[in-house]
Amino acid sequence: MGAKVVAYMMVVALLAMTGCFKLAYATDPTQLQDFCVGTNDPNDGVFVNGLFCMDPKLATPDDFFFSSLNKPGNTNKKVGSNVTLVSATNLHGLNTLGISMARIDFAPYGENPPHTHPRATEILTVIKGQLLVGFVTSNLPNGSNRLFSKLLNEGDVFVFPQGLVHFQMNVGKTNAIAIAALSSQNPGVVTIANAVFGSNPPISVDVLSKAFQLDKATIKYHQSKF
Repeated sequence: MGAKVVAYMMVVALLAMTGCFKLAYATDPTQLQDFCVGTNDPNDGVFVNGLFCMDPKLATPDDFFFSSLNKPGNTNKKVGSNVTLVSATNLHGLNTLGISMARIDFAPYGENPPHTHPRATEILTVIKGQLLVGFVTSNLPNGSNRLFSKLLNEGDVFVFPQGLVHFQMNVGKTNAIAIAALSSQNPGVVTIANAVFGSNPPISVDVLSKAFQLDKATIKYHQSKF
């Protein structure tokens, strides 16, 4: 191998070691230790990339344990669904590990309305019932958006790519249950209807009227629902 090639490789290695090259991650940054149990008291640890980290010597098995996911959530809501999220906020051992999960309960014909997770891809499996699910792509070159949808039965699995609008709806006459895993300890959620029509302060009626091609009275009616 020529001297110039060796020298070039050494320079590249040094630049990488000193952080001159910025790496992009599709998930949470890789943790810097075996675990980092979250704590609400900054005096008990150091801040890494989530919650403050507890001194590892003080960690216990309970920091990695969560119970009650077997209990159904309250679906007596307008949309007829309930999401029970298990994340670093209620399972502190998840802090910095880049993963979370949720139980989703559906009343008959209830739905988890169109929403996005800005920081996570979601993979969902149906435990009970039958769900109509789908996601919509970002804007295509021709300005349209493509829908990917599927009717899922018990044991079926579906993936919702990070940041894309997606939904799940119970199409059966009985309750349904799904379990979802998400590729972030804090996936975030933006429920589209709530964000557009229920923001505080509200988005201008003029803006929404033009965006949705609806008259202002209709926009105000929708805003009154959120």
